[in-house]
Amino acid sequence: MTEEIRSGIELMFAGMGIVFIFLAMLVVAINLMSAVLQRYFPDRSSKLLFVSSSIDKSTVAAITAAVHQYRSKHY
Repeated sequence: MTEEIRSGIELMFAGMGIVFIFLAMLVVAINLMSAVLQRYFPDRSSKLLFVSSSIDKSTVAAITAAVHQYRSKHY
């Protein structure tokens, strides 16, 4: 009985170790992919901020009023 428990505990730790190593490798791979994508395809959010300034003030006011009305009813 003791040998079976010892074998089970060894198997449990081996499995947990394999899962930990796999998850660590997955985190490293995701971070590397993110770095590569950011290098070749940078964010365009700063460019979009300048484009949005060409919207009429009345359109911005209408959108703001609609969002305010929606939030006041649903939140």
